[in-house]
Amino acid sequence: MFRRTFWFTTGVAAGVWATTKVNRRLKQLTPENLAATAADKALEAGHRLKDRAVGFALDVRDGMAQREAELGEALGINENPELPAPRRFAAIENRNNPKSVDSDRTTYSYNRNEDH
Repeated sequence: MFRRTFWFTTGVAAGVWATTKVNRRLKQLTPENLAATAADKALEAGHRLKDRAVGFALDVRDGMAQREAELGEALGINENPELPAPRRFAAIENRNNPKSVDSDRTTYSYNRNEDH
């Protein structure tokens, strides 16, 4: 009698386990769950691709800076050359300024908006 009870209980436990397993698998295969899983995997792949692209861009930038330094040394170009001070010349003198007007010269206004 004990053997029959043991095997009956073992069969019931195996049936419950198999039913639970099948129900979980069926829930995983619903269209909503499949779409959510696909979206999650796509996001993960996008993040991995972005991380690789950023790493690649940083590697390219480092290599570019290194190559620029090598070329600068080979050509004898300083990295921070001193630039001359910018020169500022007025294209047209300000004739309205009394400092720029000679007393013996006739002055003309170059303001096109002024009435003549």
